[in-house]
Formats: sequence, C-alpha cells, structure tokens
Amino acid sequence: MSEVNKIDVDALETQEWLQALESVVREEGVERAQFLLEQVLEQARLDGVDMPTGTTTNYVNTIPVDQEPAYPGDVNIERRIRSIIRWNAIMIVLRASKKDLDLGGHMASYQSSAAFYEVCFNHFFKAPNDVDGGDLVYYQGHISPGIYARAFVEGRLTAEQLDNFRQEVDGKGLPSYPHPKLMPEFWQFPTVSMGLGPIASIYQARFLKYLDGRGLKDTKNQRVYAFLGDGEMDEPESRGAISFAAREKLDNLCYLINCNLQRLDGPVMGNGKIIQELEGLFKGAGWNVIKVVWGSGWDILLAKDTSGKLLQLMNETIDGDYQTYKAKDGAYVREHFFGRYPETAALVADMTDEEIFALKRGGHEPSKLYAAFKKAEETKDSPTVILAKTVKGYGMGEAAEGKNIAHQVKKMDMTHVEHLRSRLGLQDLVSDEEIKDLPYLTLEEGSEEYKYLHARREALQGYTPKRIPKFSESLTLPEVDAFKPLLEEQKRDISTTMGFVRALNVLLKDKGIGKNIVPIIADEARTFGMEGLFRQIGIYNPHGQNYTPQDRDIVSYYKEATSGQVLQEGINELGAMSSWVAAATSYSTNDLPMIPFYIYYSMFGFQRVGDMAWMAGDQQARGFLLGATAGRTTLNGEGLQHEDGHSHILANTVPNCISYDPTFAYEVAVIMQDGIRRMYGEDQENVFYYLTLMNENYHQPAMPEGAEEGIRKGIYKLETVAGDKAKVQLLGSGTIMIEVRKAAQILSEEYGIGSDVFSVTSFNELTRDGQDAERFNMLNPEAEQKTAYITNALTDAVTVAATDYMKNYAEQVRSFVPSSNYKVLGTDGYGRSDSRENLRRHFEVNAGYVVVATLSELAKRGEVEKSVVVEAIKKFDIDTNKVNPLYA
Repeated sequence: MSEVNKIDVDALETQEWLQALESVVREEGVERAQFLLEQVLEQARLDGVDMPTGTTTNYVNTIPVDQEPAYPGDVNIERRIRSIIRWNAIMIVLRASKKDLDLGGHMASYQSSAAFYEVCFNHFFKAPNDVDGGDLVYYQGHISPGIYARAFVEGRLTAEQLDNFRQEVDGKGLPSYPHPKLMPEFWQFPTVSMGLGPIASIYQARFLKYLDGRGLKDTKNQRVYAFLGDGEMDEPESRGAISFAAREKLDNLCYLINCNLQRLDGPVMGNGKIIQELEGLFKGAGWNVIKVVWGSGWDILLAKDTSGKLLQLMNETIDGDYQTYKAKDGAYVREHFFGRYPETAALVADMTDEEIFALKRGGHEPSKLYAAFKKAEETKDSPTVILAKTVKGYGMGEAAEGKNIAHQVKKMDMTHVEHLRSRLGLQDLVSDEEIKDLPYLTLEEGSEEYKYLHARREALQGYTPKRIPKFSESLTLPEVDAFKPLLEEQKRDISTTMGFVRALNVLLKDKGIGKNIVPIIADEARTFGMEGLFRQIGIYNPHGQNYTPQDRDIVSYYKEATSGQVLQEGINELGAMSSWVAAATSYSTNDLPMIPFYIYYSMFGFQRVGDMAWMAGDQQARGFLLGATAGRTTLNGEGLQHEDGHSHILANTVPNCISYDPTFAYEVAVIMQDGIRRMYGEDQENVFYYLTLMNENYHQPAMPEGAEEGIRKGIYKLETVAGDKAKVQLLGSGTIMIEVRKAAQILSEEYGIGSDVFSVTSFNELTRDGQDAERFNMLNPEAEQKTAYITNALTDAVTVAATDYMKNYAEQVRSFVPSSNYKVLGTDGYGRSDSRENLRRHFEVNAGYVVVATLSELAKRGEVEKSVVVEAIKKFDIDTNKVNPLYA
C-alpha cells in the first residue's frame, strides 16, 4: 500500500467505523465482533480489495461457549478415574527410580496431557475390530507411563510389568517409549525420535484414503490422531508436510499439540506466543485450527470484560510470563497479571488468591477438549490441529509444576508425593501409612468407576492401544517360475534397474497379489524407466485428474486417478519414506497386507532418511526399498552428492533390514520372490528388504543351475575360468562384477591363472550368518560346531573381493574367509563427476586393479614373482604416487 493511500481522507467516517466496532464489543461481545469483521474481510476480498491477510485470531478459545456441545460423560467419575491414572503414572517412574539403576523416566509430560487422553479414551478412540482397523493413534513419546497406567487400571498390564518399567532385558518390562518391536501387541507406532510422529501420521492418514480410493478397504470411519509437543514442533519433520495434508484434504487427521510452553530445557518461545505462531503456520497451510486456551472459569471473566482489557492483556502477555505465573501462586498472578490494568484488577477483586490460581488452562478442561475433538471429527475436507494450552507437570506442585526443570524430574520426596495425593483427591485410597510404599491404585470391581471405564471402552469397540502382529488372511504368492523370463539370458544388455521394473510388472499382473503392490516414487519414474506405470496403473490422486496432461497423446502419459496405484511423492524422500512405512505396516494397522516398493536414488535413502528407516524397523515394517543408481562409480557424471558407496553399511545398522547388492536380473527376481515369501508367506517375518540397483546396461546371463540358495544366502559360484599356474577366488557384486569378470579373463589369458568367480549378493547377510555361527560355537562348546556359509563356499586359495562400496562392506567377512590372503578393493572417499571408466580407475576397482591385487597376494605366497606385479602395474598404467582416493 502506498503512503498516499495510508492518508485518512475522511477522519469522521473512520471514527464512525471504530465507534461501531467498539459498540459491538461492548454490547454483544468479542465473538460477535470477530464474526462481523470476518464477514467484512471476506466481502472485501470478493470485491477485489488488496489488503494484508492476518492468520491469527485473539488469544482465546476458537469455539465460543454458546457453541460448545453438552459433555456426554460423567465428569465426576471421569475425574476420579483420571486422578487414579495420573497417580499410577507417577508411581511407575518413582518406583523404578527407587531401584537406583539410573533408569530415568518422564512424569511431567503426561500430567500436562492426561485430560487429552482420557477424553479420547472415553469418547473418541475406536479400537481395531473385525470390521475395521479402528483409529490410529500416535501417542506423544514421553507420556508412555500414563498409557501404561490406564492399561493397568483396565486389567491389561500387571503390577509386575509396571515395576519393570525401562527394565526389558529379561522380557518382563515395559519400554521407555512407544515401541512396537518391544510390545508387538500393544503399541502401533514409534514416536520417538521427536518429529517422526507428525510426518508419519500425515502419510498414514493419506494411505487410508489411498486404500479407500482403490476400493481395497472402506476406511471412511477410521481417524488418525497425532499427539505432539509444542517443543517438538521445532523439528523440520513436524512442519514440513503440513501443506501436503491440507492439499490432500485429510479430514481423517487430527493433531493435538500440547502447548505447555516448555521444551526440555526451558520455554519454547519465552519472548513470544507459540500458540499464535502455530495458529498462523497451520491456518496458512490450510488446516482447520482450534485453540483451546482457557478453561470455563475464564469464560465468566471474559463475559464480564466489557472494556476489552482482559482480552488485550491475554493478547499481549508472552509465554515466558505465562509460565512464570503457573510456577508461582494466586497472589503473584493477581499482582503481575490482573494488576497490570485497573479494569482487569477489578474483574478479580471479589476472588480469593486460591480461586485465581485455580483458573484452569483449556487443555485441562474435558468439556473444552471434547468440543474441540468433536469439531475436528465433524470438519470435512481439511485436517484439524487442536492447540491446547496446559501446564507442564500439572498437579505436581513444587516438584515440577510450570518449572523449567519439569521434563527431567524423575524423583519426588514424600512431601511432594503427599501434595500430589491431596491435589488428586486420593486421600481415601492412599493412607499415610501406605503412601510410603508408593502404591498402585486399581478400580474396585463392580464400583461405578470400574463399570464406567469398561462400558466406555466397550462402546468404542474394545481396548486400545492394540496392535495386530500378523494379518489374518493368507495370500497366494508367486513362485520363482513366475519370473522365468528374467531367469533366462537376456537378449540385449539391460541394467538391474530394468530387471527390477520387469519383475515389478510380473507382480503387478499377478492374480494373487497384484492389487497389493504399492509402487512409490519420489519424482524419478522416468530416471528409472518406470514411466510406463503411469498409463498402466495410474498415479493416485484423491481429486482425480482435473486437467488435460501435456503428454496425453503419447502411450505413457501422466495419468492421475482416484484409483491410481502409484504413489508419486514429488521431490520428497522423507514423505515417500513415510508413505512406504504406512504401506509396509498396513498388515498390522488394517489387517490388509500391502507390498510396497519404494525406489529412489540410493544416495538419498538411508543417508537422508536414516531415522525413518530405524523407525520402520521398530514398527515391524515389511516391504522393499530399492536404492537405484547405486554404487560410487556406476552413476557417471553426477558427482559427490549423488554417488553412493556406503548405503549397504548404513543398511546393516538396522537389525531387521535384509540387504542385497545384486549383479544380474535373475538375482533381483530370486531375491524379490524370496522376500515376498518371507514377509507375506506363512511365517510373516518382520523384516524388510533393501536392494541396490544399477543404471548401467551390461550382459545378463541365464541363472546357473542350483544358484538359488546361494543367491538368498549371499554367495554362489558364478563361473570357473581356466588356468594352469595357480587358482584364485574372485568375489564381486553389483556393477563391479563386470570388472571382476574381465580380470578373470586377463588372469587366465595373460598369466595362466585360473579363477573361481563368485557373485556375492550380500556381504551383510554373510556377515550376520558368520557372526551367528561364532556366537553359537562360543556358547555351545560341546555341541557340533557351526560353520559360516561363506566359509563352506570358499577354499583357502588367494581371495580378492571388489565392490562399488567402501572397503568395510567386504572387509566384514574377513574372519570367515578360509584364506589368509584376502584382499578387498572398494570405493572409499567422496564421489566425483566423470565417466565410469575413469571413476573406477580413480577408486582403484577396475579390472587392472583386480589383476594387480590378485598377483600381489599370489606374490606374498611365493606363487608368482614380485616382478610380475611390478610389470602388471606398468601394464595397467597405474600411478603408484596417486593420492589414496579416501583422501582425494
């Protein structure tokens, strides 16, 4: 707006507008004034008036008092149950701390959020049943003691289990945070590390829509809830996908952000207002925002506030001060908050200090929370976020309430425990004598509280959290023969990426599981030669395709549909991984096994989304991750940030990730078929697969007879190359197998050295197998000793291994290789742009280096002269003064 337009050309008219607004506030209240202003602003926008658009509202509840629905529960009984659960939650941590095992534990987070969960347990959370998967709930990680405490009161957990909180080694305990791996029939989702819950919940909600859109399952009655902390919202993962949720119109998603104004160390936004910031963020992204700031006691004061000063005071007070008020007392609040203006001081003149301090924040008021959740449930075409203001450590008094130290409090002295008992009104259940034992409280069978609690859960389909560890209906899975065209010699050179695409097409056409396949791509379909899927099965879009695609006149045009099968995630590895996890755990959340294949640049996988991969393991995901354009030398021309030489080392850090580096199309087919059998067959193993794929075209031979077991185990003999002077073993994987086979021919033809060439599909799996055998032998010295699979496959001949990955990848099997002469070549160091030929020379993994390494090891045994090695170095033009590529 120009300076000219800011000049008031009619001051009288301006004053009339301001007086009219003041009259509405005085006579009809701020809610009416807000409504009128919203209508005026909307009309202004329709009339084309150019004006700034604010995205925040006053620091009050979004839902006016007169629009709150009647609370459907018995508030007194619910308060009693909630108090017992809150007590037990603290006892869990205190009793564990008494063992002096330095176990830790968090109490304050659940105390601030107990009302959220109890309102939902009593009125919203539907448990999974035979009809649907129920509601999917991402519980805030630090509140786990509260959920355990409720499950104990319900009779689902024992006192012994509670007493073993954070003591899981002997199989009797409870994990510190939600972990499906450790409680496979209880927790559905891991939500720590912080930030994982928000983005995972968004894509979980979208996946429910995907299943419904494809007609695979009616998910319309299922909702996804994510309970988050205001401090957690600093994580990029927490905020990064919220516009996507609005774009997808995920009205089945509800966030509740616990705005207790504190991070782990101190205020989230001491100099500002986190609720206002989050309101602007989410509203700007297209979410339905519901603020639950004040409890019902404040409604009375706001109704009396004819001057508008209380509203002004609420708006201008910053979070650091709000936190201090709850750490002090009523007299302090009277003086420093209400006392700031004569008008606000007068509002509380007839209230005692105790009554002032008892004024609740909205997040502790069940009726306010119920109204918010109900409104979220009724909202269509957009996700909802509830911003609920609470007090950290609510009810813990001097021990933690409203204090910066609250998150780290793990112990309370008996004075504080007695205060807690009084605050929760539990004197009749915990005597002065009993309190020293920190007792757990139960509901007496047949009592009103007992009957109420169980009746509410019965009305909501049963108890939750509850996880389905195995899907119920068996699948008809393809045998290896289904991939017969890939098991034969290919008529033209192709890459393993193309081999995968052909195998995927076999699966998509399979009558037994074709509909269960979920291809996931982060905007690289054309890179991987998968654009044919666009027309064949379509790209999922909840809105269909409301435009004519530019390439509509070609066969593989960009086709979007509500029933599309491909999940095209854009340039968004974190979102694609979240989609993959949702699909890979559908067997549990929906009792509907889906088989996801997420293909991506291998460099942008475990390195970029490693925390999500770890989460997938915890969540017992089943599916395939495909690291394409893999290896440090196969992706010529791209350079340092694109060339992967370490993803297999990263993959091996996830215990239930099975990883392979196949060289040939038939290996890809065998591994995929075996993975489907293991994950979706009778045993339903909780593993997921990582396969690296190359974009380099080369000859693809037929599968050698009897190779299947070795492909699965990790090593098999590919071929024998004749030679009469010596015999060596050459190991290769992935694209470097080409160089290894060249080296075998050179050794035979120019040096008379024969080779057994082995294809190593997984050094990781061979390592795990060998370590498992060693462990058995150590613990069972009198039993028949086991031998590693690779040990049985090889002899004590000179052995040389070369891969397109760091040396550590092949080095890890050294102790299981029979030969004392085991030489490893790898691609340590940063990648760089160049041709494949030059890159392999730079990283010292080409055929010449394989030959020299082999001759060098033979020379150590005295089987060839050292001069032969020197001549070979000259022959292959190797610069002995070249910098080690690790440091180059």
